[in-house]
Amino acid sequence: MPSPHGFSYDVRPDGTVLILHHNRAASTLRGSRAEQFLAECEAGDPQLVMARWTGNYKRGNERAARNHPRNRS
Repeated sequence: MPSPHGFSYDVRPDGTVLILHHNRAASTLRGSRAEQFLAECEAGDPQLVMARWTGNYKRGNERAARNHPRNRS
């Protein structure tokens, strides 16, 4: 699986964190969630952390996998 890319984040003066994906707003975090996000970005790979926090870590093959014969109920 390729590593996530294209993410960035902006910390606003009021403490709000805006997560961007290819310069488009993907998520907004406030309060303790914003603080936790910033701590995780400092401790690990920021691209991976942003992908996980926005839910953009899946790669689009979920629909094809659901229709595979072994996954049909």
